[in-house]
Amino acid sequence: MIENVLVRSNISFKVKIAVKSLIAAGIVALAVILPQLVHLAAGQAGGVKWLPMYAPVLIGGCLLGWAWGMGIGIMSPVVSFLITLAFGNPMPALTRLPFMMAELAVFAAVTGLFSKKIAANGWMAFPAVILAQVSGRTLFMLLVLIFQSATPFTPAVIWAQIQTGLLGLFLQAVIVPFIVMGLKSILDRDKND
Repeated sequence: MIENVLVRSNISFKVKIAVKSLIAAGIVALAVILPQLVHLAAGQAGGVKWLPMYAPVLIGGCLLGWAWGMGIGIMSPVVSFLITLAFGNPMPALTRLPFMMAELAVFAAVTGLFSKKIAANGWMAFPAVILAQVSGRTLFMLLVLIFQSATPFTPAVIWAQIQTGLLGLFLQAVIVPFIVMGLKSILDRDKND
């Protein structure tokens, strides 16, 4: 969606990169801050239930496309880990970090693949988000199945976490598309002016 606005505005390549970088950095910052707020309000279990890092990543893919979105999906848990490590309580935990990087990269890449369709029809954000959620969670489970001998996670533990997070996924499947459609509406005003 952002690419359409930048092309419409006849922005130079360097400015496009700067704008996308700023937006991506803001989304990564939101993906780091939001989980901290949820953990303060709902404790450690709140993260597994509400999946607060996922919503900004999904939005990032919708707005910036698959490549930038994938970068957001990879960087969000890494930045969160590094910042929280400095305070002695890394989130996500090191053992979970590679799994979250892969899962969130898929979340953002899938929504990003829909970015042009969303720019044309905002309602496409609904199937984009749902497909991203199913793809990302499936990948997470497959990675645990493949690497269960080298990780403390078992398929049963991850399945229980997936079930715990269903409410968060459901709410995001409703709220994220409406946020994206609202942002699309704001960006389209520029087109009409």
